Amino acid sequence: MKKWTVIICCFLCMLSYGQDKKKLVTVKKVLKLMGTRFEITVVAQNEEIGYINIQEGIAEITRIEKMISSWDEDSETSQINKNAGIKPVKVSFELFKLIERAKKISEITDGAFDISYASMDKVWQFDGKMDRLPSKTQIENSIAKIGHEKIILDADAQTVFLMEEGMRIGFGAIGKGFAADKTKDLLISKGVKAGLINASGDLTTWGTKATGEKWMIGIANPLSKDKVFSWLPIVESSVATSGNYEKYLLFEGKKYSHIIDPRTGYPTRGINSVSIFAKDAELCDALATAVFIIGRDSGIHLINQIPGVEVVVVDGENKIHKSSGILFDNNQ
Repeated sequence: MKKWTVIICCFLCMLSYGQDKKKLVTVKKVLKLMGTRFEITVVAQNEEIGYINIQEGIAEITRIEKMISSWDEDSETSQINKNAGIKPVKVSFELFKLIERAKKISEITDGAFDISYASMDKVWQFDGKMDRLPSKTQIENSIAKIGHEKIILDADAQTVFLMEEGMRIGFGAIGKGFAADKTKDLLISKGVKAGLINASGDLTTWGTKATGEKWMIGIANPLSKDKVFSWLPIVESSVATSGNYEKYLLFEGKKYSHIIDPRTGYPTRGINSVSIFAKDAELCDALATAVFIIGRDSGIHLINQIPGVEVVVVDGENKIHKSSGILFDNNQ
């Protein structure tokens, strides 16, 4: 049986550009932001300009983190959580619209994606220490405060209210994609013609490589990552991958993912990874989690109904499945 998975392969080089003999360079920096690995790549006239652009990108990601972090007690998100069941909180237009979009994704995924998942009690452990599964009562209680319909938005007052005391919202399943999109938008506004933002697998691009070629991602064999199964171009587009390769629970011969269904409180099973392709990294990020929870067949059916969005699913047996717009032969 062939075993495949989805990896992000970015090939960047410093090459001459155009007939005017001007040279563009590719400048890249990898660092830890928002608690995860960020890779910022820009195509610029020279290294000095490139590094200035990257610093502008870093500042933007830091700004976004300050707004959406639930660990920063002074963030807007923390203020919303602190006032759950007490009063609405006025927030910035930017955060209000992010929450509004998150609620819409919850609606189209029937709650499989839900930023109020942060209200969940931690009854599952994925550190190898669990010697028994949580009881049905523990699981039911763990999700009692979850529900996107309990997030009340007032567009006129620009406020957010969590209906129940103890409710929380978190952006772990959409925040990296949001930050990648915002950073791309900023750099485009600064005149950066091309680049790539990779937020630990949530990736967005614009323009082309210095050669004029398209940015590419590769689907490769995890047992031999130098052997690429198929290449997919991403033009002014994004991709996000959710997987359970490193964080899962094995109990009585069954594998449980660390990704919990917020509707049931149970870990997902039957999928190893989901990669979503769309214009915006934010949407990719959210839908990758949702499809992981919904399941292979229902998830692919959902994606086939959304214009401009595609998916590659690697199931529990490492077989590849894809939406109708993904054009490669997975029977090789």
